[in-house]
Amino acid sequence: MPESRKRKRKPAKQTKIMETENDVLYESCAGLDVHQETVVACVLFGPFNQRPKKVVETFSTVTDGLLELSDFLSEYNVTHVAMESTSVYWKPVWNVLEGSFTLLLANARTIKNVPGRKTDVKDAEWIAKLLRNGLIESSFVPPEPIRDLRDMTRHRKKLLGNLTAEKNRIHKYLQDANIKLTTFVSDIFGVSGRNLLQAIINGEKIEAEDLDVLVKGKLRPKIPEIQDALNGKLRKHHREMISFCWKHIEALEQLLADLEARIAKALTPYQAEVELLKSLSLIKDNTAAVIISELGTNMDVFPSARHISSWAGLSPGNNESAGKKK
Repeated sequence: MPESRKRKRKPAKQTKIMETENDVLYESCAGLDVHQETVVACVLFGPFNQRPKKVVETFSTVTDGLLELSDFLSEYNVTHVAMESTSVYWKPVWNVLEGSFTLLLANARTIKNVPGRKTDVKDAEWIAKLLRNGLIESSFVPPEPIRDLRDMTRHRKKLLGNLTAEKNRIHKYLQDANIKLTTFVSDIFGVSGRNLLQAIINGEKIEAEDLDVLVKGKLRPKIPEIQDALNGKLRKHHREMISFCWKHIEALEQLLADLEARIAKALTPYQAEVELLKSLSLIKDNTAAVIISELGTNMDVFPSARHISSWAGLSPGNNESAGKKK
């Protein structure tokens, strides 16, 4: 019997973007491959019905270099510029080019190139090709005042985390010294608790008559129990460690007060939006500031309420294959 013929498989080809008159959206556009020290710019320009011409240049990310990049893009009449959201390195590029061009910030995962030879020039060219054919969906980047407000609200969250960590350290040192204040005082950083902590840091011997001055309000009936709770194995080491934490807490509280004043000032143009958010139950000033800093005030950038939920991380994703939810 004749040998069976084997069908030869053609080698797999990399996917290419085929440009036609109907595909191309921008006559002159640029893709940027951004790094810490350099940014590679690829400009594609030419009539819609012809293969575009390509120009590639590399620029420094210092301010002078980014200004040269802006002049380079203007020289070729670039209207739209796309770049990946690479760490924080895209931000200075965005800040310099903002206002001169229509900027698009692309999610690196959604514009990942096909496997093969990878260079900075090829990456920039790939981004430019996707942009020219309208295949890049820009991520939401709020205007500068909202970005500044976002920096402040996120920094406030970090400071609150540091403050909580220092308070927990004081709890740990008190337990190590067998000072059982937290058994009878729910918040040792209230007025009475702070008075007692200050006396402990100062190395004072706290007697019953001292507690009568230090303890305030609803805690006064618990003075005998608090006196027993203070009878522990407190060493100089414990007082010193608590003192270090206490000084840090005072510094953090001052920083928080200054930062919250700056946040309140930055929210002045958005008082109508703040009051609208506060009309909802459980939303106070700080929560309203976070919502505005993360979402902005222009809801036109979100096509629907579902997009807002997804952006805020409140929309669960789907991972289903062959009818099975993973």
